[in-house]
Amino acid sequence: MAIEINAKKRTAQGTGASRRLRRAGNVPGIIYGAGKDAVNIELNHKELFLQFRHETFHASVLNLNVDGKAEQVLLRDFQLHPVRNDIAHIDFQRVSATEKIHVKVPLHFINNDIAPGVKLAHGIVTHIQTEVDVTCLAKNLPEFIEVDLANLQAGHSIHLSELKLPKGVEFVKLTHGDDAAVATIPVPRGGVVVDEEAAAE
Repeated sequence: MAIEINAKKRTAQGTGASRRLRRAGNVPGIIYGAGKDAVNIELNHKELFLQFRHETFHASVLNLNVDGKAEQVLLRDFQLHPVRNDIAHIDFQRVSATEKIHVKVPLHFINNDIAPGVKLAHGIVTHIQTEVDVTCLAKNLPEFIEVDLANLQAGHSIHLSELKLPKGVEFVKLTHGDDAAVATIPVPRGGVVVDEEAAAE
């Protein structure tokens, strides 16, 4: 489901203007990229924050309506107020239907409890990475990538090459020859690796 947010062009510039915007309950921002001029925008903080707090907002192609004109964008940067945790500024990058994008996508870990390294060896799953860089066309961008731990044993790890990716999506690290680990179950201190078949018998 596409996420839609509304904005309008912002003409006033400078620190004072941005401060006045925030006092009025709005957020200053900017859109850039795709060979077009950068455009300064403002967004309603309450409406924006309702979307911002969701994980998918940070790793999805967004439909941004600027004065009624829709553009597809990615969240590229933001600043939070150090005390109130409000959004102080936000940056969006336009995306092209024909150019690949680089995006950090969250990992969703499943079957932690039934992993042999947890169930039989009493180990604890360590999440080495919670998000990964992928490259793909905007239309192929996944909201998350699933990591199935059902067969992970103590003393072993799951690597990028073992994860299933949607068609047209690649791990940036793998394209550079780095088959990084994303999760592992260390052997418990003073413990031994339990052989799954022997334990079942």
